[in-house]
Amino acid sequence: MNPPRISAGDALFLDLDGTLVGIAPAPDAVRPASHLLELLERASRHVGSALAIVSGRPIRQIDSMLAPLALPAAGLHGLERRSAGGAYSPPPALPRFNELRAALGRFAADRPGLLLEDKGAALALHYRARPELEAEAIAAVEAVLGGKRGGIAVQHGKAVIELRPEGADKGAAVAAFMSEPPFAGRRPVFTGDDITDEAAFRAVRQRGGVAVRVGREGATAAEWRLADVAAVHAWLADLEG
Repeated sequence: MNPPRISAGDALFLDLDGTLVGIAPAPDAVRPASHLLELLERASRHVGSALAIVSGRPIRQIDSMLAPLALPAAGLHGLERRSAGGAYSPPPALPRFNELRAALGRFAADRPGLLLEDKGAALALHYRARPELEAEAIAAVEAVLGGKRGGIAVQHGKAVIELRPEGADKGAAVAAFMSEPPFAGRRPVFTGDDITDEAAFRAVRQRGGVAVRVGREGATAAEWRLADVAAVHAWLADLEG
C-alpha cells in the first residue's frame, strides 16, 4: 500500500540520492530525470513552498543538481541549512580534517575503485565499486581515528562511511524547519532511503507525521514504503486535491 497522498497542509521533506535520483558509482555521476524539476516545482506550489531537500550532499551540490531551483535545504545530514527565507547556517569544522583526509586519501589511492569524497566539512569513503572491501574500509577508518573521536561522528550508509562533525542529524534539520514558516504548524512528511534518514523518520513520527522509506529491505522507523525512485516520482505526481 502506498503512503498517504501529499496534502496542501503538509510540510514535505525529501532526501536526494536513492530517493529523488538514482545512486551511481560516484556522486558526480548522478543525473536527475528530465521531469524531476517539474515534479518538485509542482509539489512545492501544492504545499505552499513548505518543501525542503534534506541530503547528505553539501547544499552547493544540491543546488547544482536541481538548478535553477534553489529550494530550502539541509546539507551534510543537517550540518548546514538554508531556510525558506534564504538564511544560511554553515557547518562546523571537522576536527583533524587535513590529517584524516590525507590518511584516508592514501588508503583509497592504493585500492582502485575506492573513492574519498571531500565534502568540505565532512569526508566520505565510498566503496560501491568495490563492495568486497567493506570490512577493510571500516577497519581503515577505525585505524585512522585511533580511538580519538572527540567531535567526530562516524556515519555508515549505503556502501559509504562518512566522517562528519558531531552535533546534528537529519532529524534535527527537520525540527529546525518545523519551527519556522512556512513549515510550522503543518504535518511533516519525510521520504528517504538510507540509515542516515532514520533520525528524520523518528522526528516526523514524533510530530504526528508521515515517514516513508524507499526500498523494501531493512528495518526502519518509517511506517510506509515505496519501492524505488520511480515510485517516489509517481507518488509526488499524485497530489491530494
